[in-house]
Amino acid sequence: MNFHRLRTGEYFRIPGMTTSYVYKKVSNSCCRLNGFLQPIQSQSLVKRLNADEIRDYIAQQQSELESFETDSY
Repeated sequence: MNFHRLRTGEYFRIPGMTTSYVYKKVSNSCCRLNGFLQPIQSQSLVKRLNADEIRDYIAQQQSELESFETDSY
């Protein structure tokens, strides 16, 4: 699938990249990775994440945040 076919707000990966890199579409020419905007071409190949993959990603992010908050005290 190409980037331009994603809807704004959908999570995706770029084939060939490690699974820890999860992007989110924010516009027709940009995506977000770890809070930073990244330009992307509309014809770039992407893999849309399914509900289970999104759930796992969000759980991982929450776990890392909780670990960070615990370590800072």
